[in-house]
Amino acid sequence: MEDIKSIVAKNISELRQASGMTQIDLAEKLNYTDKAISKWERGESLPDVAVLCRIADLFGVSLDFLAREEHTRIEAEKEMAPSRVYNRGIITCVSVLTVWFTALFTFVILAVTPEELPYKWLCFIYALPVTAIVWLVLNSVWFNRRVNYFIISLLMWTGLLSIHMTALCLGVSAWQIYLLGVPGQLIILFWSRIKNRKLNK
Repeated sequence: MEDIKSIVAKNISELRQASGMTQIDLAEKLNYTDKAISKWERGESLPDVAVLCRIADLFGVSLDFLAREEHTRIEAEKEMAPSRVYNRGIITCVSVLTVWFTALFTFVILAVTPEELPYKWLCFIYALPVTAIVWLVLNSVWFNRRVNYFIISLLMWTGLLSIHMTALCLGVSAWQIYLLGVPGQLIILFWSRIKNRKLNK
């Protein structure tokens, strides 16, 4: 049992370092504390099978790879990890571009209709918060969750912008809507501090 612990510990540590992650980064992705990750990497405890499966999936290796001592050195995995990150980056870019293609498509359809429709450009304004939502979802699943606080801020401000622009089109100034962003931004800031403190415990 001790041998398995040390083998898994070594493999997790090497995979994490090869992917350029800190223990805190890995902890965030697995919803564990960095202290738990540290214990795993020192061989003091062993993650359960469900967590090992998540770790294997995260680094693009098999569960067998984590439990075997004799395997090709981490160089092969170094090649797999960047390609996996590259593919996820491409998927994220395609998803964001799809949002903007949809906005452009809607704008063109509205522009060619015989009936004159004002404020067609709002399609592009609404695409801003939708882009933030798509980015937030994919970043939460695949990338560094600490970036989520920036994306949530972006989502809030672009959402307020969309409301303000819509109000202007209806003949209402409503610039005061941006005042909601001040306490909203403070909430996001304090929330990020709480989450980071929790991870460090």
